[in-house]
Amino acid sequence: MSSSSQKAQIQEIIDTTQGSDPEDQCSTPEPEVDHEQDGAVTPQASSSKPKKKKKSKAAKILNAVRGKNEIPQELINHVVDRVAAEHGPNTPATDEDNVRQALEQMKIMDVIKGKSGIAGRGKKAMGEHKFWATQPVPQLGDETSPDDGFIEPDKSREEVRQEAYPLPKDFEWSILDINDPKQIKEVYDLLSLNYVEDDEAAFRFKYSAEFLEWALKPPGYLKEWHIGVRVSSNKKLVAFISGVPVTLRVRGNVFRACEINYLCVHKKLRSKRLAPVLIKEVTRQVNLTGVFQAIYTAGVVLPTPVSTCRYFHRSLNIPKLVDVKFTYVPRSMTLARMIRVYKTVAKPQLSGLREMEERDVSDVADLFTRYMQRFSMGPVMTLDEVRHQFLSGRGRLEEPSEHYRRPGQVVWTYVVEDSNTGRITDFFSFYSLPSTIINHPKHGLLEAAYLFYYASEAAFSEDSEADTNLKKRLEVLVGDALIIANQAKFDVFNALTLMDNCNFLESLKFGAGDGLLNFYLYNWRTAPLAGVSAVDGVEPGKGVGVVML
Repeated sequence: MSSSSQKAQIQEIIDTTQGSDPEDQCSTPEPEVDHEQDGAVTPQASSSKPKKKKKSKAAKILNAVRGKNEIPQELINHVVDRVAAEHGPNTPATDEDNVRQALEQMKIMDVIKGKSGIAGRGKKAMGEHKFWATQPVPQLGDETSPDDGFIEPDKSREEVRQEAYPLPKDFEWSILDINDPKQIKEVYDLLSLNYVEDDEAAFRFKYSAEFLEWALKPPGYLKEWHIGVRVSSNKKLVAFISGVPVTLRVRGNVFRACEINYLCVHKKLRSKRLAPVLIKEVTRQVNLTGVFQAIYTAGVVLPTPVSTCRYFHRSLNIPKLVDVKFTYVPRSMTLARMIRVYKTVAKPQLSGLREMEERDVSDVADLFTRYMQRFSMGPVMTLDEVRHQFLSGRGRLEEPSEHYRRPGQVVWTYVVEDSNTGRITDFFSFYSLPSTIINHPKHGLLEAAYLFYYASEAAFSEDSEADTNLKKRLEVLVGDALIIANQAKFDVFNALTLMDNCNFLESLKFGAGDGLLNFYLYNWRTAPLAGVSAVDGVEPGKGVGVVML
């Protein structure tokens, strides 16, 4: 049975559930509600309105889907049982993973159509976007312009605001020196305790000092783009935002831009509205250098995503992931069988695979440049940038590597060298970004690897089977990345639906995650790019060739 047929069966069950709910046929207006982050609902209407009939149990569960990132297991069980009852127990549509994927796709469509935001936040709940309405970005609901280009023209240095934007009383600006171990530790401490965490507050990114040095100091970086806010009285760092230079290609246009990242405000100061002023100040600093475009990502819906990608996860350390509730054991499987299913072999399979070295920089840069032309948006890197991105984060080279991992290592890059010609035919890379496991009695850290950039000469074959050959090559290439990550003691390997990732996510046993990542361009207008879904004939993923750290 095709996946579309399975989804149709599942959708039929959902539609039946919705249609059987008397409330859906009631013309009485809904009472206004406050949607809290955890999905709870607090009525705010008068009790004088006519009482409504109780919702069915299934409808209540279904209604909760739009308020939570995770699809409730109870809803999955209900759909599986209904499909089995109506179409037989052996139909593929009774598979839990198929049901979960179909329900997740429904959530994505709700976001795309504007019915809800990330984690169930609708347009009203996300606010009126008063700040973003003042910025040169496409606004939600605007018609797509047929022409690419800037929204506001460049300014001369004299036209750019010369003074820093005012901060609330008791706070002051601070330019961070990432070369100073004390200051980079301040950034590390701020991010480790206050940066992105999941909606259930179970995991929070834990950036290392080595990671921040790698991410914030590419060739040509400017320390003025690393901006902090301190408490005036004790100089404590309580907010941070960073920018690094990047050359970006969007469709046929190539321009200098700033990659904005790590916007973080101390939890206790979120009511001070520091985020908008941080964005305005980093924009001012970037504009002073003659750069007027930027790229950034967010898990929330702002005006207006140029693309949306979904996270996928490949489980490696099954017992730990189940223990910390990162994943679950399906009803049709035991823990022991799940461990066997996701087990990787002990050694990489590709002949000629080795760690990238300095002598490979030129060949890797050439292969990378050609390969990235496959995607509508991507970075344009110099030799120095290739060297930095793929080699500078290899850790302390003077110390021995144990299980494919050195002390302080944040990036892993491997090349495939043709034994006959000495030519580099493929490469892949991934980086380490662990997460703190909050309030778990046994485990304190989730070791996560993230797929970075890769390329293969198989993409340039003129053979009629070129697409099939590339798919097979990427399966083996990224399959070896999984083997190395597993040997390096990572718990999970993450990837997004960008580049050519959709070619191998399913076959390499990646599972769809709850998280969506929205890509944004500042002061640049272009039509939507293919990410989690195809756009205007462009296959999923192939609109986005930028991996944001």
